[in-house]
Amino acid sequence: MRLVLAILTAFLFYNTTTQAQAGSGIDNLWTLQHCVQYAIEHNISIKQDSLTARLARNTLLQSRLSQLPVLSANGSYGKSFGRSVNPTTNQFVDISYDFVSVSGNGSLLLFGWNQVHNTIARNRYALEANLADLDQLKDDISVNVANGFLTSLLAKEQINVSTNQVNLTKAQLTQTRAFAEAGRLPELNVAQLESQLATDSANLINSIANYNSAILDLKTTLNLDFETPFNIQVPEVEPADQLLVTIMQPEEIYKKARTHFGSIKGSQFRVNAAEKGLAAAKGNLLPQFALNYQVGTNWANNYYNYISSPDGYKEVGITDSISGKVYPVYAPVYKTVSSTMPFNSQLSNNFRQLVSLGVNIPIFNAWQSQYSVRQAKINLAQQQLTEYNAELTLKQNVYKAHNNAINSIQKYNAARRAYDASARALDFARKRYDLGLTSTVDLLVTQNQEFVAASNFISAKYDLIFKLKVIDYYLGKELKL
Repeated sequence: MRLVLAILTAFLFYNTTTQAQAGSGIDNLWTLQHCVQYAIEHNISIKQDSLTARLARNTLLQSRLSQLPVLSANGSYGKSFGRSVNPTTNQFVDISYDFVSVSGNGSLLLFGWNQVHNTIARNRYALEANLADLDQLKDDISVNVANGFLTSLLAKEQINVSTNQVNLTKAQLTQTRAFAEAGRLPELNVAQLESQLATDSANLINSIANYNSAILDLKTTLNLDFETPFNIQVPEVEPADQLLVTIMQPEEIYKKARTHFGSIKGSQFRVNAAEKGLAAAKGNLLPQFALNYQVGTNWANNYYNYISSPDGYKEVGITDSISGKVYPVYAPVYKTVSSTMPFNSQLSNNFRQLVSLGVNIPIFNAWQSQYSVRQAKINLAQQQLTEYNAELTLKQNVYKAHNNAINSIQKYNAARRAYDASARALDFARKRYDLGLTSTVDLLVTQNQEFVAASNFISAKYDLIFKLKVIDYYLGKELKL
């Protein structure tokens, strides 16, 4: 009774899920291409690497903009107390006054031994490396999705195999019961088939559980909500249609993979970036020439404008003449009126400019520049080793994938022959059982052998398809079924 309830529960869950998925629209039928595209658009790791690439792009833009002149403006307003130098007259004064100072500075690097250009090149290669890493991650995610998709297909096919096995055993049990009631077969045969039905039902429950688990794993890879209706579309695919890729030699596959593989391109770009970084670090040891420009003006409220005008004459002395007469001496008298120099006039009168050609010669900075050069050399050596290791790893993986594909073909062919032979043996055994020429035990043994052979054949089929998809992955082909 418990077994029957377990079977009913598993079937109810499986059928309810698939019916809900199929009934909610054809859009819920997911092909491999659909799964790959969705994973690329929603995978968290891909989104993180996309942000990293955006940061690298911003760094490159900033280094390019560093070629523009550096401009700055300064302004201040304050009040001076005590003895100080008036900024408008450059004279010492002992009174308090308000002042305004405005200035601007500009600098343009004329020659820095290509330090800026090497920095730009380094950041450009760094961006290319990040984009190559992003492409590699997308390809890796595609392979993971293909693996999960084929695993789900295999689990779904196993359900069909287990269901057929249960239906076959049920039909055989019904026939055996009729023979037992007619006295043609003993009750032992009925008990043996009931035991076999229980075993087949347990296999079916296990197949359904494996399918549900595979679907959950695939949804996790896609970053798809677990409550979203999801049903994979079973494609019409045969491994024999894709065996041509195995004719290629692994060295040929490796050479093609090397031209487009993101890990290889990324490591090459990082070597180039390290070379430019070393050149930029060496540029810091040499003089730099720059064109400098300064402009400024100021205002103070104690800067006065004095205006003098004639205001008559006054006697300042006398003079004698030869005749003895006295004549007075007069001098003009001026009236002076003072006023604070207007704000705009002071800014205009005090306007000043300065243009200079400067040179910066590094003499000693606590060995920081030399240390940067040493670090850049070490970084270049590390990136060269990383590039070599990436090429070596790719070559090893390609040869391994090619060998796995060849072995998988042999396993597939062997499993297909075993399945065909077991199917024929089961057909003969059923006919002999119906005629009473073989025992129930022999029939069940043959039937179980056919079930195992069918399961192995399906497993070998999808294993081969995945191995061939891995070859397509190294060849840069689109992963589709």
